[in-house]
Amino acid sequence: MKKSRRKNFTLIEIVIVIVILVTLASIATPMYLNHVSKSNVAAAKTQIKNLENAVQQYKLDNGKYPDELKDLIENPGLDSWKKPYLNVNTIPKDPWGNEYGYSSPAQEAENRDFEIFSYGADGGPGGEEEDADIYNWQ
Repeated sequence: MKKSRRKNFTLIEIVIVIVILVTLASIATPMYLNHVSKSNVAAAKTQIKNLENAVQQYKLDNGKYPDELKDLIENPGLDSWKKPYLNVNTIPKDPWGNEYGYSSPAQEAENRDFEIFSYGADGGPGGEEEDADIYNWQ
């Protein structure tokens, strides 16, 4: 009977595998995070567009813009208020978990009746890239 001898991994082979895995992770992680960042910005723009459409419908039905976004889902006491203007029970938050901003008339854009905005990932005014503010008029 022949005895089969199983060869174990050497320390060098294990170190080489770890180096390869770390290298792959260091390349893939920034690419993944960049993709997530762009996806969050795109999602915020889409939500803002949906909110903008609901505000426009509110204006058509009630003759004025809502005082706050909450008026899109709860009747603020208007007889002309016809329905919830969004198919949700609460106003959605932006992809970073912050409330959307709303003002009527617009404060940042001239000649705009209203504006809806997200302050981006940092949750505060200003910023660049993922931290940049996103407005419905951009």
